[in-house]
Amino acid sequence: MRQLEDIKLAIIGLGYVGLPLAVEFGKHRSVVGFDINQSRISALRSGHDSTLEVSDIELLQATQLEYTCSLDELNSCNTYIVTVPTPIDKYNQPDLTPLIKASETIGKVLKKGDIVIYESTVYPGATEEDCVPVLERVSGLQFNVDFYAGYSPERINPGDKEHRVTTIKKVTSGSTSEVADLVDELYNQIIVAGTHKASSIKVAEAAKVIENTQRDLNIALINELALIFNKMGIDTQAVLEAAGTKWNFLPFRPGLVGGHCIGVDPYYLTHKAQSLGYHPEIILAGRRLNDSMGAYVVSQLVKAMVKRRIHVDGARVLVMGLTFKENCPDLRNTKIIDIVKELAEYNISVDVFDPWVNASEAQHEYNITPVTEPSIGAYDGIILAVAHKEFAALGPESIRRFGKIEHILYDLKYLLAPEQSDLRL
Repeated sequence: MRQLEDIKLAIIGLGYVGLPLAVEFGKHRSVVGFDINQSRISALRSGHDSTLEVSDIELLQATQLEYTCSLDELNSCNTYIVTVPTPIDKYNQPDLTPLIKASETIGKVLKKGDIVIYESTVYPGATEEDCVPVLERVSGLQFNVDFYAGYSPERINPGDKEHRVTTIKKVTSGSTSEVADLVDELYNQIIVAGTHKASSIKVAEAAKVIENTQRDLNIALINELALIFNKMGIDTQAVLEAAGTKWNFLPFRPGLVGGHCIGVDPYYLTHKAQSLGYHPEIILAGRRLNDSMGAYVVSQLVKAMVKRRIHVDGARVLVMGLTFKENCPDLRNTKIIDIVKELAEYNISVDVFDPWVNASEAQHEYNITPVTEPSIGAYDGIILAVAHKEFAALGPESIRRFGKIEHILYDLKYLLAPEQSDLRL
């Protein structure tokens, strides 16, 4: 088994997870950052990260990091960390395509003694049952004889400048006890918060997938409470603030559940459970409820418009925010698109305004071209959908200026005081 100083590291996939990891390792050791997106590599070489997860200064500090989309550059490496996305398809089934393709890429350069570490969120067993066989098939090498594997789940929170890759405790694991020790030692080079060495790869995989499943279910509960309290004419936020005075009450809030983790990861676990003949009732119930919230928001808005005698058919609505969360440009699995599609079902014309998004990305991913500046006095409804700092800075008066004399302002994110909006979730 090789030693820590012998490791020649490659990071496969330079997105929201891979780039911060590559940059931190690049401050301490030689790293090859690999991505199949040539424009992404070109931008990083020029010193800018379009995801805004890493500052230009941090990119400069990673003096031992090289960027490439050339497979030949990986030949000199002997340890590979895979950080590609693991999305779901339109049927909410796991899509392992990026993971399988990354494994095929590594298999072409895999050598005896090499280690492949996966960070992508998967169901328990995926590393050894889905990825390792690809490595064996492409390389012709034998697992745990010629090469080894590890799993250390990512815990990146896009847009969070406090909880960074180095300050979040890292779970590590390996396919043998010796490999587990080496993987743990490798991550301890950069993780100041420390590591937790799991007893097996499957344990580490399971730990990751339940982290976001737990959050998903907690939010589902609060969303259901919001539906109940709305029927009772009770302000949900006021209830949560009152209940929050108890020391062990969990501070979750209602809302849309999107993004690359919370709205996706539970489906990986339920898929695996169903393949074993078990139908997970609670997890899927939470998913159904959270996935229905976009339609519920629109139904509330339409009812409020009807009560105000605002004509719904042909109305104009401004949706403020498209990203899946505030103060970041991440559009992955944003549930704002559910609101936009549901409004279209009522023949409502929608303008989307978001100063954080890349317009070409929004067009490519969702066929939406965001407006650069909303029209004053033009909208029958305004949905404050994402709590960007720019929207908070506008304040209620400036936001209402976008509306017609008679309009509905729906504050989905509790960004305004209760009396400053017409609707809250």
